[in-house]
Amino acid sequence: MAKLTYKDSGVDKEKGYEEVKLIKKIVKETHGNEVLADIGGFAGAFLPNLKGLTNPVLLSGTDGVGTKIKLAMEMDKHDTVGIDCVAMCVNDILCQGGKPLFFLDYIATGKLDPKKMAELVKGVAEGCKDSGAALIGGETAEMPGIYKEDDYDLAGFAVGICDRDKLINGDKLKEGDIAIGLYSTGLHSNGFSLVRASMNQAKVSLDDKFNEDQTIGDKLLTPTKIYAKEIEALLEKVDIKAIAHITGGGLYENVPRVLRDTLAVEFDLRHLEVDPIFKKIQEWGNIDTDEMYHTFNMGVGMVVFVDEKDVKRALDKLDGKALVVGKVTKGNKDIKIIL
Repeated sequence: MAKLTYKDSGVDKEKGYEEVKLIKKIVKETHGNEVLADIGGFAGAFLPNLKGLTNPVLLSGTDGVGTKIKLAMEMDKHDTVGIDCVAMCVNDILCQGGKPLFFLDYIATGKLDPKKMAELVKGVAEGCKDSGAALIGGETAEMPGIYKEDDYDLAGFAVGICDRDKLINGDKLKEGDIAIGLYSTGLHSNGFSLVRASMNQAKVSLDDKFNEDQTIGDKLLTPTKIYAKEIEALLEKVDIKAIAHITGGGLYENVPRVLRDTLAVEFDLRHLEVDPIFKKIQEWGNIDTDEMYHTFNMGVGMVVFVDEKDVKRALDKLDGKALVVGKVTKGNKDIKIIL
């Protein structure tokens, strides 16, 4: 009878150690004085700065990247989906008025490739720096038999903080308040199953040209926008009534999450310039316009609601990165979109 080792079963611990060596410096770059434990310990340790907070509340968010991961694997380009993972978690925390504190990632793969995993973590670290969060821990699991050798999945978990008195939950929203749309950077991380089905139907390849500078694959892998700097700037000058992160389901499904039962929103998107990638996807899949707006963000990655008197101040702070897209009306969480 053969003597088996863990490596014989498909798990190579040495490659795990190699990955840690590769990512140690990358992770360290996201740390400030609040981080009390180095990478490699059993738990991340973080001492938040509570200065100015009278009644601090912790906020958390967890998410993955969905089937956008499939495109990264097919293109063998792994340095952007980590940004997506951070964005999907952090943007949710921002919706409650939270300041991101720290982030942890989880990667599962069929066969551990240290350089590939380091590329993933590099993207995570970049997203953390962009959001002001520290990457204080994570896990890479080699799972032969569950994942194919070259396949992987990525998920994350973020924690933020906010003073309880400044928590944003939509309670202050009223009829006449204005919806400001912050531009997306494309599809972000939602709707990629429909994207791939549309490409297959039209026999479109990731290597096909999207424009002179980008392939379709490159365009689709554009990372999700992290709105931490924009929201922080607004909170300094404007009383924000509500914030909606526009993910899967678009405006139709995400905006009602911040509305009371007596309110609705009428969006007028006639002045919103839609990224050409959405038009391409619609053509490839022969998709109804209504279906597009029920699936994708269609150019608006986040909606911020303010009083009408604060609109100019908010737009000035956002410096060309947003526009007025709608108004709060009476209703029952109804969403109307004028195109």
